[in-house]
Amino acid sequence: MTTKTTTILFDLDGTLIDTNELIIQSFLHTLQHYYPDQYKREDVIPFMGPTLVETFGGMNPDNVEEMIKTYRSFNISNHDSLVKEFEGVKETVIALKEKGYKIGIVTSKMSDVVMKGLKLTELDPYFEIVVALDHVEKAKPDPGPVRMALEKLHSTPEEAIMVGDNHHDILGGRNAGVRTAAVAWSIKGRDYLAKYNPDYMLENMTDLLAILEAEG
Repeated sequence: MTTKTTTILFDLDGTLIDTNELIIQSFLHTLQHYYPDQYKREDVIPFMGPTLVETFGGMNPDNVEEMIKTYRSFNISNHDSLVKEFEGVKETVIALKEKGYKIGIVTSKMSDVVMKGLKLTELDPYFEIVVALDHVEKAKPDPGPVRMALEKLHSTPEEAIMVGDNHHDILGGRNAGVRTAAVAWSIKGRDYLAKYNPDYMLENMTDLLAILEAEG
């Protein structure tokens, strides 16, 4: 007999809120400053998902902090004009709360910017916990962030699903022993995520409600 799902963990960027344009513009701004005319839009898409330390550290380990500072300054300044909510997200999150599910966020973003995004999209009242990059030693796909979220929600891996738009989310969830759901609206594409064999593929966030309903 399978354990009934009680807990849904969500990634933030590219999953709940559409920060794709903000992230792309932030990378292009930063890279234009340090590496003029070397990077185009399509070049920065692979950088979406890993932490900034990983991405910039791979380019120049000696200049990581300065590059992150440049990125974050642009990102915060342009946040509210470039971020929006994905279709079906708010109604799904509200329905989950009304049905008594425990819901949290597990993200590789810093907590101050997480709260900025949640407030802008008016999703902030619905999440019981947030595990952000500044709360953990290692980011996803390390299982630590997902395990921390489960601990805070008093949940077990067997009763949880991790929802995300990147392979870090799928692998991080699997490494922590939870089921995983990939979102087909990921900027990296449905086929890219399917390669990581998530338990579910969501075409719209409302699909999550149908999956849970089917559990009875």
